[in-house]
Amino acid sequence: MSVKDKIIEIIAEQAVLEPSDVTMESTLEDLGIDSLGLVESIFAIEEAFDITVPFNANEPTESDFDISSVATIVAGIEKLVEDQA
Repeated sequence: MSVKDKIIEIIAEQAVLEPSDVTMESTLEDLGIDSLGLVESIFAIEEAFDITVPFNANEPTESDFDISSVATIVAGIEKLVEDQA
């Protein structure tokens, strides 16, 4: 499973949707994911890829990690996974 597919699977699970309902252009807001769902998604992604996401749950706009869409989350995680390798 690719990084992209795994992230989409995790996000879909948080949103209680099918992975096919999650597009790269989707925002977390579009998918109905609130701040708690976001934090749970980040934890699940960290666990799945054995990485640490530089994310400030209290101030998501102050983070260098872009959570504006599924595509930016995937790109950020791919970079973290690559940097760790």
